[in-house]
Amino acid sequence: MFHGYAKSNVSIDEVVADIVSFVKEKPERNYKIIVGTDSASQSPVGLVTAFTVWRVGNGAHHFWTKTPEKNYATLRDRIYAETMQSITLAQELRSRLKEHLEEKFWNDQIHIDVGKNGPTKELIDTVVGMVKGYGFEAVIKPNSFGASVVADRHT
Repeated sequence: MFHGYAKSNVSIDEVVADIVSFVKEKPERNYKIIVGTDSASQSPVGLVTAFTVWRVGNGAHHFWTKTPEKNYATLRDRIYAETMQSITLAQELRSRLKEHLEEKFWNDQIHIDVGKNGPTKELIDTVVGMVKGYGFEAVIKPNSFGASVVADRHT
C-alpha cells in the first residue's frame, strides 16, 4: 500500500491513475519520475521507498511505501537492498505507465543514498552500475534528494 500527502492506503492502480491524471492535465510539460529508498541507520529497519512525479517547474505528486522491518548484517547489504527496492518500484511504474502514457512524458531517475564522502563511497560504482544496468539514470548525493530528503522524511 502507498501513502501520499492527500491519500493513504492506496493501491498501485490508484497511484498510476493519479499519475496519469496529473500528466494529462498539462501534457505539454516535461516530467521526471524520481524513485529513492532510505532506511534508518539502526537495525531492524523498514525500507521507505518514495517516488515523486515532478512536473518540471510546476509542482509534483509524491507517494511512499514502507517494507516490514528487517535486520541487515552490513551497511553494504542495506544499501544494496535500498537500491534494488528502488529499481523494482521504478520498473513496475514504468511498465504500468507505458500502458497509459507515451515515453516522452518522463525521464526516470533513481536517487541512491550514497555519496563521495563517508562510509558509502566504496559502494558508488556498484550501485550506480546496478541502476544503469536496468536502464535508469542514477543520481547520488548531494543531488539524490529522492532518497536523502523525500524518502528520509518517512523513515
